[in-house]
Amino acid sequence: MSQLKYNLSGDIADSVKAHLADWRAQKKVKRLWSGDASLWTGNDEAEWLGWLNVTESQIADLRKFHELALEARREAFSDILLLGMGGSSLCPEVLQNTFGQVAEFPQLHVLDSTDPAQIKTIESKINIAKTLFVVSSKSGTTLEPNIYKQYFFESAAEVVGKDKAGAHFIAITDPGSSLQKIAEADHFRNIFFGVPSIGGRYSALSDFGMVPAALMGLDVDTLLQRAQAMVEACRNRKPEQNPGAMLGIVLGAAATTGRDKVTIIASPGIFYLGAWLEQLLAESTGKVGKGIIPVDREPAGPPEVYGDDRIFVYLRLEAASDQNQDATVAALESAGHPVVHIPVQEIYCLGEEFFRWEIATAVAGSIIGINAFNQPDVEASKIATRKLTSEYEEKGSLPEERPIFERDGIKLFTDQKNAGELNAAVGNQASLSRYLASHLSRLRAGDYFALLAYIEMNAVHEARLQQIRQLVLDHKHVATCLGFGPRFLHSTGQAYKGGPNSGVFLQLTCDDAVDLPVPGQKYTFGVVKAAQARGDFQVLVDRGRRALRIHLGSDLDSSLDKLLAACREGLTTL
Repeated sequence: MSQLKYNLSGDIADSVKAHLADWRAQKKVKRLWSGDASLWTGNDEAEWLGWLNVTESQIADLRKFHELALEARREAFSDILLLGMGGSSLCPEVLQNTFGQVAEFPQLHVLDSTDPAQIKTIESKINIAKTLFVVSSKSGTTLEPNIYKQYFFESAAEVVGKDKAGAHFIAITDPGSSLQKIAEADHFRNIFFGVPSIGGRYSALSDFGMVPAALMGLDVDTLLQRAQAMVEACRNRKPEQNPGAMLGIVLGAAATTGRDKVTIIASPGIFYLGAWLEQLLAESTGKVGKGIIPVDREPAGPPEVYGDDRIFVYLRLEAASDQNQDATVAALESAGHPVVHIPVQEIYCLGEEFFRWEIATAVAGSIIGINAFNQPDVEASKIATRKLTSEYEEKGSLPEERPIFERDGIKLFTDQKNAGELNAAVGNQASLSRYLASHLSRLRAGDYFALLAYIEMNAVHEARLQQIRQLVLDHKHVATCLGFGPRFLHSTGQAYKGGPNSGVFLQLTCDDAVDLPVPGQKYTFGVVKAAQARGDFQVLVDRGRRALRIHLGSDLDSSLDKLLAACREGLTTL
């Protein structure tokens, strides 16, 4: 196991030295492992530390994973479709994108979107008669996995018969949840249980991560043994020799000295780890006006486009590093930017990284001074969404909206306060580019730009949106983030609403060319997505965020082209 290295100077180096001394003197590593809630806010934190010891219990029960892998091969399933959100889906997605399909095992797919086009795309990739569906939800009450289950269970019943559909489903959930009851009533093939004292984003090494790993044919033994080696290293009570505590001290010290944008650079072979890290860092630390803003998959730029609110973390896959990334990181260090180096020997060392970063996040949360295990602002969006879907069930439509600007099939929406500021800046020269210029002109040093896209997550759309990030980075020299809705609601959405009020948000919505029904409900998947976007936006503006929503219409490709051109034009005028 390689130790992390870091290149720091100035205030951040002094802060790290001070916090390191404090953690050593106050025996805080020992207190963390003993469940001392006073390390954070002294509330319920001790009730959420089950992840500290989960690898030991998993290793003691390896037979379960061996039998599951054998069953996946014996039953000749061609595909596995995991239906989940946030902590229930991000670790399996990292594993699928990192390891790919294992020979003689089914292909794993992950669905974590209510976008009808994305659901149809997933549906086109699988043979329902030969697919094993994994419904993954800790609480069992999360909207998205429940409606995914309704949709695909009905589809499976039509293809294989209602009496055989349950044999194509397994559940991963906490004991006693509503999902357990549904799984039992519908005669699911199996039910695997989470640990109630492990929150979703800390659940990678529990059954929420390891059951999908076994089903797709990974060597779960090796993954867990790698994780256990990190567990033992993180028990070291000397924080400077503890790879998790040391990383957490660096990140926490950075955040409290103004470097709260943790910018992730990961080798191509472990590129997708960043999505999991985004949720862990943002949802754990972004609350009560404090926190870390993780920046993942940002296009690279020269050192001069990065402000003094950044700290970079370079996850370098030693077995397959990238020379361009090495050069980028070397240039950042030469320019004086703080960089943390984490060597990752090979891809099964993801097990190490899952645990290292869980410890680091808990430690950083302690230094920042928040409860690293709750997510108060995620629930606010869920409440706003439920209110809108309930209104649709009752009235058959969502509330009417009035745009502040409309042209060429594109509409702009925001609240009264934001509208007043934008209209005053635009004056009598209203155009899409002028509104975008006015909105983006509100970015200041230390702010970040977040693009929140409620459209299908695919390579073509991501490439267009990455171009917008690049433009903003180049012209405004601020951190840029990209999230696809609704998945980011269960991830970075917490920090965007509850963290520092330093974000400028551009939300994108569209008309769905094709919609899909939700069995047993009046609302459709498209209506759910629209309600989630509106609920998300409402909470952003209720929290006083600088936010603008652009509705792109049904011709998404053309509208994205117009949006990109308007961003380019608007930014060149600033």
